[in-house]
Amino acid sequence: MNTLLSIETRNAVLLTMAQFLGEERKEIININKKDLEAYKGDDISMLDRLKVNNAKVDEMIAAAKHLASQNDPVGVERFSFKHDNGMQVYNKTASFGTVLIIYESRPDVTVEAAGIAFKSGNKILLKGGKESLNSNLKIVELWHKALKQHNASTNWVEYLQFNRTETQTFLEKPTQKVDLIVPRGGEKLIAFVKKHATCPVIISGRGNNFVYVHKDADTKMALDIIINGKSKISACNAVDKVLIDENLPNRIEFVNQLIEKLTSLNIEVLKAKDFSSDEIWYEEFLDYKILIGNISSNEDAIAKINKYSGGHSSVIITKNNDVAKTFMENVDTAAVYHNASTRFTDGGQLGLGGELAISTDKLHQRGPIGLQHLVTNKWYVHGNGQVRS
Repeated sequence: MNTLLSIETRNAVLLTMAQFLGEERKEIININKKDLEAYKGDDISMLDRLKVNNAKVDEMIAAAKHLASQNDPVGVERFSFKHDNGMQVYNKTASFGTVLIIYESRPDVTVEAAGIAFKSGNKILLKGGKESLNSNLKIVELWHKALKQHNASTNWVEYLQFNRTETQTFLEKPTQKVDLIVPRGGEKLIAFVKKHATCPVIISGRGNNFVYVHKDADTKMALDIIINGKSKISACNAVDKVLIDENLPNRIEFVNQLIEKLTSLNIEVLKAKDFSSDEIWYEEFLDYKILIGNISSNEDAIAKINKYSGGHSSVIITKNNDVAKTFMENVDTAAVYHNASTRFTDGGQLGLGGELAISTDKLHQRGPIGLQHLVTNKWYVHGNGQVRS
């Protein structure tokens, strides 16, 4: 465990993991049904993320295979310098060491996020939620089987079967070295990890994403983008808020069409004028709800999004490229869109092949964190006896 696994071994483990996922598909789905039946909560988004079906297993298999096909992110030269005294200096990417992933519900994280961390040369500690325990343990069993097949220690992927108190104790006083923590879940989980962690944390923040329908918008396009943005309520890239320009031609007709379409999809439409407090604007719904309000200008839309959004994704729908440019340069979210859905804020959709998380922090990496981002760096200095005067 003190030596980085070779890229050949890491790739072989990932390909074998993909094979085992396919062979154990029915068993994984059946075990997941036990988790689904045992879930007694009323959080519909968590229940949605908990489910594993054939399509989800296919996604896990594809993720493992894709990771195996990618270049090694470790040891990539970022900078080189020849010192006047003859020393040769390099800066290269390096693995973090041990990455702890704390997550709610989603068993696929046990493959996809863990796979990214593993491919980038890290030891993985997994702490899943109690609601997905059986599914997670089955997938970790396959990790261990794949590691053993390639003569690698099963300690490279370790599952922490802790309750909340034990998790807090581990965060505050880890019993083994932890170099980075990645929480994947709701605001309460993220706040809990931030409060108690004693090492760096990548904040996978809340969504609460906005769409601004500018006065020069194509309203059919706007309708399609808003509906698509609300197509998966459990996703952090879902749309929660819609700002409609007061100067949009046929605004009332458009609003009525939008409400009719959303209502037909069993999405509750909330109107900003019905709320005296602004607290609703801060809320990430993760539910079949959407808030619609009027706005007077591009500048006001930018200000409102920057005040209330979760820093995740925002959209402007307009035919005016200059207005779009101003919006995209000034809205402070990890991803900004011109005439496209927030649902594309996803590592696979943005060309990364997958994601560890979607960070709303500005340090290290913002937005989807892919394989090439889950590395730190190290300085390599080669000399022949140089000393500094």
